[in-house]
Amino acid sequence: MNIVIFSNTFTPHVGGVARSVEAFTEAYRERGHRVLVVAPEFANTPKNEIDVIRIPAIQNFNTSDFSVALPIPTGLTDKLEAFQPDIIHAQHPFLLGMTAVRTARYFQLPLVFTHHTLYEQYTHYVPGDSPLLKRFVIELATHYANLTHQVFAPSESIRALLLKRGVTTPIRVLPTGVKVALFAHGDGASFRKQHHIPADSFVVGHLGRLAAEKNLEFLARAVAEFIRSHRQARFLVIGTGPAEAAIRAIFSQAGLEARLLICGILPPRELSNALSAMNLFAFASQSETQGMVLTEAMAAGLPVVALDATGVREVVRDRQNGRLLQELTIEAFSGALAWAHDLPAEQMERQIAAARETAETFSMSRSADQALECFASLQQGTAKPSREAERGWEQMMARIKAEWEIIGSVTRAGDGALSKPRATDNGNR
Repeated sequence: MNIVIFSNTFTPHVGGVARSVEAFTEAYRERGHRVLVVAPEFANTPKNEIDVIRIPAIQNFNTSDFSVALPIPTGLTDKLEAFQPDIIHAQHPFLLGMTAVRTARYFQLPLVFTHHTLYEQYTHYVPGDSPLLKRFVIELATHYANLTHQVFAPSESIRALLLKRGVTTPIRVLPTGVKVALFAHGDGASFRKQHHIPADSFVVGHLGRLAAEKNLEFLARAVAEFIRSHRQARFLVIGTGPAEAAIRAIFSQAGLEARLLICGILPPRELSNALSAMNLFAFASQSETQGMVLTEAMAAGLPVVALDATGVREVVRDRQNGRLLQELTIEAFSGALAWAHDLPAEQMERQIAAARETAETFSMSRSADQALECFASLQQGTAKPSREAERGWEQMMARIKAEWEIIGSVTRAGDGALSKPRATDNGNR
């Protein structure tokens, strides 16, 4: 089977969608299928990539770590024709997701869409963020889903949400699987030694992109509160992003900077070692569609303390493999960390065993097999989306064009107002 994946993020970008695309691509290829990834250019993009088409893009859009793909260059259709695709799989409803729709229609192929993201949680990256814009992106994703032949929802809670929002296309729950073997045998002792973490320290850890939508200021304050009353505790953070400065500032203000370690991005084997160096995993994001980093942490034998949210409640079972908190306060979160710290050894071992068992149910092998089974079924013949769905999409595209022109004009007007001296100032500032 020849599978084309359109994604607005891909390696070397670090994030949930990029990691998902990379993991599924590798799993499909291991099973003998060809995969062509169409993705934007990023800084430090690897050279001589096989079966990857890079699209010119604006880097670090609006200070984020995302790329925004520019209009599609000529020659893409010729490359796709040479590849002879069987399935088109879109990872986003906009930018290259729009190209995925056109490609599927042109080749008369099934179109699959994975609803990775709660897009309304990311509108702060766009000029003119507002409640109206949040509703707009929800409507955009819903219309897009109804143009496709199959929607993958990363978790059951996201499937329920999409149905509530009006998605009529068949929805299948399909999480990105975890490579259990990769994370199950890390060398935590060597990682601690390398980074001067005492062997008797209780290490609370976190992994992910350090961005505002991940609720990291809340997490940092809760962990700092816990560490303040536990002298042997440390906070180990793996990842990079614009929220790093805020995390460091919170620990500095608390006088705890010596007990914070932010390691940045780590290669797979070193990441496994880092997770194994932790005693407990902490997660406060409420913008997830699935708990991918949670299952990776659990594969390393880590109980998880997290806030109840979509994508999280399917993984964390309260007081069985961690804590799932309904009370969204720093005091409650800090208290849950203390609860885990104070567990007797035998009870902690039961938490660890349950975490490993949970990870096994989210294996990458299982997820890849389920996706391929679905692709094969779609190849047998799929009805074209209704004319009503097509008309809704055309109207949405017109609205996008108008909204973007408005946002652009407002932004330009604002920039002009800030850059020009006011007449009442007579040119003096």
